[in-house]
Amino acid sequence: MNRGFLLRIKEVRSMNRSDLDNRLAELRLELMKEVGNVKRGRPTKNPGKIRVLKRDIARILTVKKHGEGKK
Repeated sequence: MNRGFLLRIKEVRSMNRSDLDNRLAELRLELMKEVGNVKRGRPTKNPGKIRVLKRDIARILTVKKHGEGKK
């Protein structure tokens, strides 16, 4: 099953530092909202969204750690 991860990591690597920081903040906020909805017992439209958000956050942090993002 192709989930497009290769394209995604290329996208992340092509971002500059400020874009990475902004996107990371957006993803963390969205993850916090989704987890809060689940804990309150609200039904979610896409149950796999939390996993995808966590993976995207991990990709951004990995790129930042290795310094692969554009300066």
